[in-house]
Amino acid sequence: MSAEDHGKCPEGHAYGFGGDAASVCETHELHLSQMDALYGVSQVLSRSLDYRETIQEVLRILDESAGLTRGLVSVVEPDGSLLVQSVHGVDPGHFESVRYQSGEGVIGFAMEKNRSIILQRVGDDRRFINKMGVYDPNLPFIAVPIKVAGSLKGVLAVQPGVEDDPLLEDRARFLEMIANLVGQSLRLSLQVEQEKRSLLEERDLLRRTVRHQHGFDSVVGRSAVMRRVFEQVRLVAKWNTTVLIRGETGTGKELIANAIHYNSPRARGPLVKLNCAALPENLLESELFGHERGSFTGAVGSRKGRFEQADGGTLFLDEIGEISPAFQAKLLRVLQEGEFERVGGSRSIKVDVRIIAATHRDLETAVDMGDFREDLFYRLNVMPLYLPPLRERLEDIPDICRHLLTKVGNVQKRKLTIHDSALRRLANYEWPGNVRELENCLERAAVLSEDGVIDGDLIRFPGRERVVSRPALASQQAAAAPMGSTAVPEGPSLDDPNLSERDRVIAALEQAGWVQAKAARLLNMTPRQIAYRIQTLNIEVKQF
Repeated sequence: MSAEDHGKCPEGHAYGFGGDAASVCETHELHLSQMDALYGVSQVLSRSLDYRETIQEVLRILDESAGLTRGLVSVVEPDGSLLVQSVHGVDPGHFESVRYQSGEGVIGFAMEKNRSIILQRVGDDRRFINKMGVYDPNLPFIAVPIKVAGSLKGVLAVQPGVEDDPLLEDRARFLEMIANLVGQSLRLSLQVEQEKRSLLEERDLLRRTVRHQHGFDSVVGRSAVMRRVFEQVRLVAKWNTTVLIRGETGTGKELIANAIHYNSPRARGPLVKLNCAALPENLLESELFGHERGSFTGAVGSRKGRFEQADGGTLFLDEIGEISPAFQAKLLRVLQEGEFERVGGSRSIKVDVRIIAATHRDLETAVDMGDFREDLFYRLNVMPLYLPPLRERLEDIPDICRHLLTKVGNVQKRKLTIHDSALRRLANYEWPGNVRELENCLERAAVLSEDGVIDGDLIRFPGRERVVSRPALASQQAAAAPMGSTAVPEGPSLDDPNLSERDRVIAALEQAGWVQAKAARLLNMTPRQIAYRIQTLNIEVKQF
């Protein structure tokens, strides 16, 4: 081609022999507009994985930057039909229920053939049905498939705004590029939605499992005193009342706290636990209230405390009786106002937290001695729950043993059974460590059992002398008494280590003629303390 065969269009773009300056410039302008549109589409698709939200923006960019009007996206449904998801410039009410079957209309034909359909004048095609009435029959029409990993997932369709468009093939190739980008975004969106569904299903399964493990089924007992406890727990679980769980170490206070939370309206919220006796006062404040960056040495960043973590749920404070008087004042303000400041911070943080506290200490005595604030005690003691020691419900031991052996057996991956001789031996022990000690005893016996059967010989109490139960002790004393003796047996000694707290209170009341003030002096208690024990231990006071 000679030099004279070349020329330039008005924009300065070279064209060859037989070329048309106007068409070259038009093509160049089209490519520039398509590059702008492609850049805008890529930005939109990279901002969000919600394809329903991004598709609207993609269709808007195609209209404003590339002259491709009335953009439509339809997605393949599980039944094989195409459901229209979005149409640019059209109210959703016009297309929210519009579907195309395979081969139906131009869009359904693109789905059936799984290839691009390019029409110079859409009204001339016999397949054109214009279901929504938004397309101009005199304009061109382009429909391209949206594919994900080679599988058809939808159709992208547009209508160029120029009649007899000479660049229709270029526009179709550009639209295929956009469909590929939309397909990748759709693939990622589907993956994210599938993962979300899987996580939600797993979450719901875990919630059901946790509720089963930490609900009422995890607390075993058919004795009258435990039935009363269960009834109180069911009643208090429905409300946001502050609960104070009292009882000796190992009686299952944490299990009761779990049961209250997971059977309450806050079950979907977090259950955050803290043992107040496990941390010194300076760390306890940071642990509960959190701290700001630089508030103390080692505070390299801000940190949420347990109160913030439990917002909308429940905070379980175990061993609440061990906190210092100085910290009690700080805790009291949170319980009264529902707000606090982080360590080193000045901004008040308001939280919605239900408090469940637990202690094995005699808080009434601690209040009288000045070790525990009286106002904090009344704030915590809104709904008191008393868990009886195991020695006061020995009839529950067989059921508790079977429950604990199932738990131990699951860990050891074998079935464990217990012999009646072992149950009798367990029933003749006073259990100073309560259910926790019983669990350790059964786990020790299970380790020693080769065939999974636990008999009396495998029940051992290392480090302690075997304590004979009160019924057995009474029968031994009766057998040792002289025949024909008419002496009236004396009441039990208040210093007898074998007496439970309930029996000591009853013995003191009997010796004092059921005068509570005298009984309190015998036990070195205040009248308020013995009145509280009469209430929590369910002692029926005799009237004379």
